[in-house]
Amino acid sequence: MLKSILLTALTLVIALGGGAGSVWLMIEEVPDFGAMTIGEWSVNPTEGTPQADPYAKARFAREGELSLGIAEGAQFIASRDATGQPLRGACDYVVTGSVPASRFWTLHAVQPGAANPPRAVQSLALLRASSGSFSIALSRHPAPGNWLQIDATGPYRLVLAVYDTPTVSSADLAGITLPRIVRERCNG
Repeated sequence: MLKSILLTALTLVIALGGGAGSVWLMIEEVPDFGAMTIGEWSVNPTEGTPQADPYAKARFAREGELSLGIAEGAQFIASRDATGQPLRGACDYVVTGSVPASRFWTLHAVQPGAANPPRAVQSLALLRASSGSFSIALSRHPAPGNWLQIDATGPYRLVLAVYDTPTVSSADLAGITLPRIVRERCNG
């Protein structure tokens, strides 16, 4: 009798622990199904829509984010530089290039677990070259020209939010060009 109760309890612990652990793993560690990678950036065109996978919906609800509708724009997220190394607060980077045609866009850094609201660079207050391209310094220390202050102490992600753009509603997301993230130096 006691053996049956212990085996039943062990089975329940394994089943509940394994189930909860697999859900945590899918929400925390596994990237979105259907996400596309463009250079250093990734985007999920179904994010926040009824077509999103259940784990992406759970992650989205848990983080309390507001999604952009498919006609409103898209968020491109980068957590690595052009060489594939993770973005770190101890390093200085330069984001260069151009953004797909849009009415407005912002670029900000997000550190997991940070409570401070992020600073952002936005398209209307940006110095550009005559070709329309730009260069933005990402650093803890002030830099001339376009500069985004990074307060992160460890790894962080860059979020490029592009608003009112035909890019997302088109079928050819893979054909767009996004800015490159180049590491310049690290302080440790």
